[in-house]
Amino acid sequence: MDTTPEAGAVRAGPRQWAGLAVLALPTLLLSLDMSVLYLALPHLSAELDATATQQLWITDIYGFLIAGFLVTMGGLGDLVGRRKLLLIGAACFTVASVAAAYSSSAEMLIVSRALLGVAGATLMPSTMALLGNMFPDPRQMGTAIAVWMSCFMGGMALGPLVGGLMLQRFWWGSVFLLAIPVMALLLIAGPLLLPEYRDPAGGRLDLASVALSLATILPFVYGLKELAKHGWEPQYLLAIAVGIVVGVFFVRRQRTLETPLLDLRLFAHRTFRAALVVMVLGGAASGSFFLVSMFLQTVKGMSPLEAGLWLVPSTGATIASVMLAPVVARRFRPGHVIAAGLTITAVGYLMLSQVDGSTGMAFVLTGLIVGAVGAGPMGALGTGLIFTSVPPEKTGAASAISETGGEFGIAFGVAVLGSVGAAVYGSQITVPAQVPAEAAAAAREGIAGAVGAAEQVGGTLGAELLTAAREAFTTAMNAATGTSALLALALAVVAAIALGHVPPTGQAEAAAGAEGGPEQAGDAAATAQDGRAGEHSAPAGAAAEPANASG
Repeated sequence: MDTTPEAGAVRAGPRQWAGLAVLALPTLLLSLDMSVLYLALPHLSAELDATATQQLWITDIYGFLIAGFLVTMGGLGDLVGRRKLLLIGAACFTVASVAAAYSSSAEMLIVSRALLGVAGATLMPSTMALLGNMFPDPRQMGTAIAVWMSCFMGGMALGPLVGGLMLQRFWWGSVFLLAIPVMALLLIAGPLLLPEYRDPAGGRLDLASVALSLATILPFVYGLKELAKHGWEPQYLLAIAVGIVVGVFFVRRQRTLETPLLDLRLFAHRTFRAALVVMVLGGAASGSFFLVSMFLQTVKGMSPLEAGLWLVPSTGATIASVMLAPVVARRFRPGHVIAAGLTITAVGYLMLSQVDGSTGMAFVLTGLIVGAVGAGPMGALGTGLIFTSVPPEKTGAASAISETGGEFGIAFGVAVLGSVGAAVYGSQITVPAQVPAEAAAAAREGIAGAVGAAEQVGGTLGAELLTAAREAFTTAMNAATGTSALLALALAVVAAIALGHVPPTGQAEAAAGAEGGPEQAGDAAATAQDGRAGEHSAPAGAAAEPANASG
């Protein structure tokens, strides 16, 4: 592939598309690993004699450490080489997966899952950043990002299904061994198909910044997630406050470093800043979907596997929308496409806000699919805008910021919308007077406690309590999804205004061709309107060439 600026628009060839397949598989695995454990948890808990607290850490530690290390690993990949870090992460992920599969105690499994989280944090920003190096052509980049995101979403949907099938035939540890063939393929094919890329002006990794980053992100994410589970208790609010305070010191340190872990200058890019805000708040709006999943299980009486199967069509709709969005954005402005998608998403949330206990699954499924279809453009096009709005040597850091922001957004949305739901549930539930005080208190705490209390009470009284709890929870879900609809509509307006300056990718590509330089691809017209047409310090193809020659 010719990577010289004089060659005109750079287009990826068969090697790059084969490399995309190599990057897509571990992406699918990483997201699958987030959800595959839920069905295995009862089996491994019984065998390892895990306490309730240990079970929580087994499920949560993976996601916590991925979120905590994303910024560090994104910056590290820019400094030492994205392919190198990706391959190191793949090797570590393989070893940790074997350790998790053959864990002999709950403590060993928690440590193994923690190592999986750290290794996963090396893989995610590296795979995203390499896409920007491999596909500098804006149209091809849009397709590549759509494929990458489709695999990530597909893994989340397939996790419970794959876990259920494997647990029917094998022991609980088998769900972790899925990583071995995927990572083996990455380790073998990666050096042959993937380019190496690093920041040519990169310095050393600042360990103090790493410590401050972890001390910022981990307490903040932990506090948000625990608030969603247990409500506004002081210790979780304190964790969030600690994260915010340490974050202030982290930002101050980054301003003083010649080679910061997090380059705050990225936020000066108008398109980067706007796309990031839209994606973070869009993730927050999706926080009510966990209540829909609970609705299927607690009100409709489905098993986790059955609920997972009902959610598969909406995931398929999202994947189709993600793949279609880059095609639409060739003719229409990405900001307008994102705004249209968010408006559609609001319609889906609005439909779900009208559901009650007697509503048929066809209506619920339609609301889920409509909401999922509208979410696709935000994910696919927002990620592309983040890539094309920063210098190519900073795409690793940009992708890490994007993914960390997504983690924050979802955690924040689940916490806030979960609190809305909890408040509505508590105000709506009417516990029959004959229910014992202990069971009544459990029922008022939440739908899960009400289900257990109803089973404990039994008989007609238990059935009355369960009916009251289901009605209250349905009202709570209505309130949360209605809030999500309003947030999605407001965000649609923000996207149309804040990203309205970005031209269609087809128009930007034509403008770049007229100017004669591939470095202008993607955000060329937008950068001109921003008054920063020369902010990219190196062409994507030209900057990658020296590293390719050495690696």
